[in-house]
Amino acid sequence: MVNHSLPADGLTPSTGTDLRPTIRFKFVGFWDGFDPHDNFFTRLLQHYYQLDLCDSPDFILYTSIGKQRKDYQQYDCVRIFYTGENLPPDWNACDWAFTFEHTLHPRHFRLPHWPLYVDPHALLKPADYDPAAVLARKNKFCAFVVSNPLCRIRNDFFRRLSRYKPVDSAGKVLNTLGHRVADKQTFLADYKFTIAFENESHAGYTTEKVAQPMLVDSLPIYWGDPLVGRDFDTRSFLSAHDSQSLDELVERVIAVDRDPELHREILSRPWYRGNAVPPCADLGLIVARWRQIFSMPIKPVAERRGLGRLLRLDRLPASLASIRRRIVRKTRKLTRNA
Repeated sequence: MVNHSLPADGLTPSTGTDLRPTIRFKFVGFWDGFDPHDNFFTRLLQHYYQLDLCDSPDFILYTSIGKQRKDYQQYDCVRIFYTGENLPPDWNACDWAFTFEHTLHPRHFRLPHWPLYVDPHALLKPADYDPAAVLARKNKFCAFVVSNPLCRIRNDFFRRLSRYKPVDSAGKVLNTLGHRVADKQTFLADYKFTIAFENESHAGYTTEKVAQPMLVDSLPIYWGDPLVGRDFDTRSFLSAHDSQSLDELVERVIAVDRDPELHREILSRPWYRGNAVPPCADLGLIVARWRQIFSMPIKPVAERRGLGRLLRLDRLPASLASIRRRIVRKTRKLTRNA
């Protein structure tokens, strides 16, 4: 994850640390290697609050990862759900949520995964951006850096595009270099294009895959979020959702590769719609939502003891979602081995 600078959004952090309100807080169920003291959320909130990371919290931020995915159930305080994966919030289990979903639920904030890995302001194109100079620095065709082998459409597109020109794969999947690169950003910088397919396709599900190539001016060839155009200007890269088939997408890549003027025209477009950071990545709006969470008195869902909770019906949506994910994974594995 990267360090983010706070925008000039009118929110003035307290100048004295003693003036910051103390929040009893805990991170629950996060992935191996996650640092509860230094991450996107703590770096953002420490300007406004003293976070007392303790075992008797008033608020937990939890996610659903591996063996720890149900640990949040032992906490009866305010539960805030976060996920960077293709998982919807279970409103029978959480009070607030930060996910990729496009929803009007009043206690949901759309925060896809990419702003946690890419400084949103770094994708603003300056007025003196020179697409000709950018293209002149590109001496390689197309990059592919993937570790998850289960996305068949992504693997299929890699093979189809490779029939035109060799695509350099530097990840775990379909590796062509004989080794895996240590620094993905540095590797992508030399390439005109990057295959930037998500693991899955779902409305709003946008990860760092589309944003990382943008940081080094490598045109993303994107598939995943059919609504990606709500955040990014799809005229600035090649979206599979604007093509009728993978073969048509390959032809679009070939056309751009063979026409430097067309390539420069695409590069001249801002990555964002209107060259403005989208609301989902606006740090001021994210802080404002946390202010609301910490200040709004609500009865936590964990304290509601209705008949549904007594019968454990509150777990039904999560159980069904878990069954669905297992079926999808099993189907993919069987299909891949067929």
